[in-house]
Amino acid sequence: MIRTYTHPDVLGKGVAEGWADPRTDPTQIDWAARQRDAAIPFVVVDGRPLNPFGPTGIERGRGELGHWGEQQAADAIVTLSIGGTRRVLLVDRDDDHGWAVPGGYVEPGEDPLAAAVRELAEETGLILPDACWRVLPVRCVPDPRATDEAWMVTWPAVADLGQVTELPVVRGADDARAAAWVRADTYAALVVDLGRRQRRVFRAHRPLLAELLSRSR
Repeated sequence: MIRTYTHPDVLGKGVAEGWADPRTDPTQIDWAARQRDAAIPFVVVDGRPLNPFGPTGIERGRGELGHWGEQQAADAIVTLSIGGTRRVLLVDRDDDHGWAVPGGYVEPGEDPLAAAVRELAEETGLILPDACWRVLPVRCVPDPRATDEAWMVTWPAVADLGQVTELPVVRGADDARAAAWVRADTYAALVVDLGRRQRRVFRAHRPLLAELLSRSR
């Protein structure tokens, strides 16, 4: 039995607010153009896109995502050290999927680093004109909202602010309910710190954060 799921908000609020494709039939889409612009190649079978990163358990539909096929995002991973500990900036997503690094969609024609910096400012109010950014290769993320026909890839942009004497002021804004500098000497320490406050890491960002925080400080 084929499992199909698209969240009601996609065709309701999503279409009204412009973040969801109004087309309910993916076979009507010009897939040649989308495949040409994709950050990571994917195939189309009988007019339907196929997630190149394996099955999700939902064969048809868009889950909680607004697009069909690939959607490119950019994430800003900002770290610093204070008082002998490392911190990473996270935001509390307003969709109840947990705490994540600031980020969001790359707009058509937008540079991934510009998108990451823009999302950082929109979601936390943090502007870093002198930061030294490093953009990592694009990758798939295990987004819990995805299906076999709708998935996310991201361009991680990393900046370390070094040793500071006080934490930069941040605040949750846009689609982030809160923003905070979370202790992250290791990924395990980050999970523990969030867990003490009944919080969890957004599943799509767990591998990314585990990888980056495992590197030497």
